[in-house]
This record gives sequence, C-alpha cells and structure tokens, in this order.
Amino acid sequence: MTNAQVTDKHPGELADVPGWFPPLDQMLFTWFLERQQKQGTHGDLLELGVYLGKSAILLGHHLRPGETFTVCDLFEGEAPDGANQAEAAKSYSSLTRQAFERNYLSFHDTLPTVIAAPSSVVSEKVAPDTCRFVHIDASHLYEHVHGDIGAAHDILLPDGIVVLDDFRSEHTPGVSVAAWEAVLNRGLRPICLSTQKLYGTWGDPEPVQEDLLEMLRQRTDVGLSVQEAAGHRLIRTRSRGMKPPPFPTSRHYVAPVPAPARAETAEPRAARPARPAPSRARRLAKDLLPPVLTRAVRRVRASRA
Repeated sequence: MTNAQVTDKHPGELADVPGWFPPLDQMLFTWFLERQQKQGTHGDLLELGVYLGKSAILLGHHLRPGETFTVCDLFEGEAPDGANQAEAAKSYSSLTRQAFERNYLSFHDTLPTVIAAPSSVVSEKVAPDTCRFVHIDASHLYEHVHGDIGAAHDILLPDGIVVLDDFRSEHTPGVSVAAWEAVLNRGLRPICLSTQKLYGTWGDPEPVQEDLLEMLRQRTDVGLSVQEAAGHRLIRTRSRGMKPPPFPTSRHYVAPVPAPARAETAEPRAARPARPAPSRARRLAKDLLPPVLTRAVRRVRASRA
C-alpha cells in the first residue's frame, strides 16, 4: 500500500478527501446505516483506523441524536510494537490528527470522540453492547486485527454490523487470516463481501441478507453472486462502473464555473465582392481582336508563299 496523495486544502466534496473508500463500499455503508435507521435501531458508531477521514465523514453523516461516534487512530503517536511502527511509517507517514480534523470539520459541525492511541485501548474507552456499526481499518498485522475483532464482538449490539477492511488484499495476509478465523472459530457470520471489505454480524445474518439481495438485484451497476462455504452463505459483490452515492458537499465547496456556451453555427464567410462590369474599350477589344489576328496570320502566310 502506498500513501494517498495528501493536500493541505479544505475538501469541497467527499471525493476530495484522500483515502481508499471505493464507490461500492460507500453504497454499502450507506445502505446498512439507512436500513438501521428505518428499522429504528439505535446505538453508537465506532471506527478503528481513520486515515484522513473519508469513511469517518460518511459515518458521521448517519449519527443520530443521543448517539456517540468514536474514532481511534495512532495519528502521530507511538505504535505499541516495532512491527506496527514499521507499518505506520511505511503506509501512513502523512497521517496527522490536524489533517483528519480539518477534513472532518469541513463536513460536520463537531468532531467525533477521538482516541489518539493504539486500537488495543478501545475496549477501555467504549462500553460493551453499545455500538450498532463498527468499521475496522487499523493495523493489518494479524495480532492487532485479532484483538480488534474481539473488541468489536464485545462492543457491538447483538445484531450490530462489523466491517473488516482489506480482508482479501495480497499485501494484508494477516487481515485475511484473522477475518476467516473469526468466521470459522469465533462466531462471526458473513453478510456480504465487497472487493475490499467483509461485512458481518454475530447476530442472525439471514434477514439483512434477504433485504440486501432484494436491493442488489435491482441494480445494474453491481456484479452479484451467491456461494456457500463452510455452512455460510456468501454474497459477493463487485462494481460495474458504479458511481458514488450522493453525499452533501462541504462548507468549502465552490461550484465549478460553467464553460462559455459555443455558438451553434459558424459565422458566415464574408461574401466575395462582385466583379466590376467590363469597360466599353475592353468590350471593343474583345470583339475586334479575333478578326485582326486572322488578317495578320493571312499576311504572314502570303509572304511565305
């Protein structure tokens, strides 16, 4: 993984915030959170690993009165071990708390609760059975992901949703091992898979899967397949040219200046000026010239005879 390009400008749209949050996952986040709202599910939100705030900004948009949104990241802090420190230096050297807060406050009036520490402390900061949605996108090392999944299990409400980022990327095998271990041995039940994330629950996945399939089958911009593996129904999704879902612009948004309208037809070419009428002298010359030349030719031929 390489750093996304970081700018010091206030973002005008969510697309202006650097980070890895594809349109497919933006759509799925929005659908899960809106479904919870429609069903009257109340609970807090939690994100482990925020980078520059792209997914956190979307999550914060779905926060309702009486709920708390908590984010946890190292930012410029010290990692708990050498391997995590090397990972942070390689992939997240540009991450600062100031940059995250600048981006987030471009879209929201207040910041979430910010924990500037390793994700291992989150169990001490967030109470059990309080969250309806947890997004895990912190360290990609197996030991840390294993701990983050355990913390999410304790923090989530019984039917809460957990999302594991980078569960299938070639550069993050530790996440893959921890994710499928949780499915096989720790009671996590997959709901669906995107190209980048695994969406699951420790509750009953069937009702949400049925609603999800009904929605996905009506879309033409999502590739869809359903498979069975180890007793789990796996809904696989992939983007087919999907555009991000609508999202409010930031307080710094400046509408693009429309290009000047082009003329529908080209300007007519200037008319060629009319030729002047020939003078009387020219008309006489034109009429008399052939007879004169004829007589001259005859005189030349006679002199040669």
